[in-house]
Amino acid sequence: MRLTATPDGATGGIAARNLLDERLLHELEQLHRTRHETFLYGSEEALRHHTERSTELEAEYLRRFPNRLVTAGRTRSGARARETAARIEAHPQ
Repeated sequence: MRLTATPDGATGGIAARNLLDERLLHELEQLHRTRHETFLYGSEEALRHHTERSTELEAEYLRRFPNRLVTAGRTRSGARARETAARIEAHPQ
C-alpha cells in the first residue's frame, strides 16, 4: 500500500484511497476524536498535518459514499425547525 508524504518527506499514513472501508472509518474516527486537542495544543505543523489528513480522508469517504444518510436535524431546514420549536416552547401562547 502506498503511504502519503508530508512536504517534509515524513509519511502521513496509508493513502486514503488504499484503505478498506472499515479502516477508513476508523481513521476518520481517530482524527475527529483528536481534533480539539490538536487544535488547542498542537504545533502549527501538527495542526496543518492533521487538517490535511482529515481533508484527504473525508474527501475519500464522500467519494465512496455520496448517498450517505443525512439526518434532517443536520440540515439548514432541520436547524430552522429546531429553532422555531424552541421559540414556541419558550413563549407558548
